[in-house]
Amino acid sequence: MSKTIAINAGSSSLKWQLYTMPEETVIAKGIVERIGLNDSIFTIKHGEGVKEKFEVIEDIENHEIAVNKLLSELTNLNIIQDFSEITGVGHRVVVGGEIFTESVVITDEVMAQIEGLSELAPLHMPANISGIRAFQQILPEIISVAVFDTAFHATMPAVAYRYPVPNNYYADYGVRKYGYHGTSHYYVSQEAAKMLGKNIEDTKIITAHIGNGGSVTAVLGGKSVDTSMGFTPIAGVMMGTRSGDIDPSIIPYVMNKTGITDVNEMLDILNKKSGLVGMSELSSDMRDIEDAMFNKKDEKATLAFEMYADRIRKYIAQYFAVLNGADAVVFTAGVGENGAEIRELIIDQMSWFGMKIDPEKNKFGVVGDITTADSKVKVLVIPTDEELVIARDVERLKK
Repeated sequence: MSKTIAINAGSSSLKWQLYTMPEETVIAKGIVERIGLNDSIFTIKHGEGVKEKFEVIEDIENHEIAVNKLLSELTNLNIIQDFSEITGVGHRVVVGGEIFTESVVITDEVMAQIEGLSELAPLHMPANISGIRAFQQILPEIISVAVFDTAFHATMPAVAYRYPVPNNYYADYGVRKYGYHGTSHYYVSQEAAKMLGKNIEDTKIITAHIGNGGSVTAVLGGKSVDTSMGFTPIAGVMMGTRSGDIDPSIIPYVMNKTGITDVNEMLDILNKKSGLVGMSELSSDMRDIEDAMFNKKDEKATLAFEMYADRIRKYIAQYFAVLNGADAVVFTAGVGENGAEIRELIIDQMSWFGMKIDPEKNKFGVVGDITTADSKVKVLVIPTDEELVIARDVERLKK
């Protein structure tokens, strides 16, 4: 019985799940948080129902140390007896550009190409690469697979992915919409088709992956035809710390007014100090925003909440036009799966499209259809499972 581990490395985190394959049974999962910071949090869930919890707080300086500790604890907790039980590792890689339109086995050549794409997602790619390097050092003999966020969006037509800028910017520099969160959009659109009782080829589905990062995708017949994130993950809807779409003239205007001379400082503001945290001046966490809004009547938090819903609603509405209608709108990821209030605010102002949320169904932690019986378009809540998609691609490429 082989075991495959799926790795999702963030800038200061390492999320993972260990499966028995091909049964697709999760035998352990966990996360390392605050890598490179004081008091890193190392958590493993395992045992029957993956309910036993092991947690330790200690300083973990980098991803290599995190991987070493992860593999060590897997044996210490008797989750595996020997490293040789792990026969494959799959890594989420944020950007594949136009080079990688599907998952690939990682070779030296592939690694060099991945490193060359880092400038498209400078917040994410160094962590992705560090995670790959760490596993290669410790488990050099097993198959390593890169699963790209952008790959699902490779089916977008040129009318969607091109920007109306001089042609040579695309031809010479690859300036185009790439899209992100593709693994999640792929998974939940497939699950939505099952819930609808339809073949995926016969569906029109709008998927909203809403977490600290967020994106909305138009999925036609199981293929991405447009998505809200663009050249980089900063574009599209308003997010936890990212601005989403803004007038680009704001950048030189603010730089002139504030004396900022480095454009990277402005990009840092738009990536890390905008969105919910910039508007609320409180937090990037929707739970904190809702607490301040509902319990403290905080005006900034209320505006941030309403703007967040407004930007998502507008993209969903756009994609009704792109698809010429839709069978379902799907909410997924942290806020999408758990935010009953945000789902209600988004959909209640879209009744013209034939969507009606049933308040008795729209609860915290719900999975499935949350609409009334007479709703013409279904609204579904589907937990994403990017790690399972990664594990499946590892198994596919082993053959």
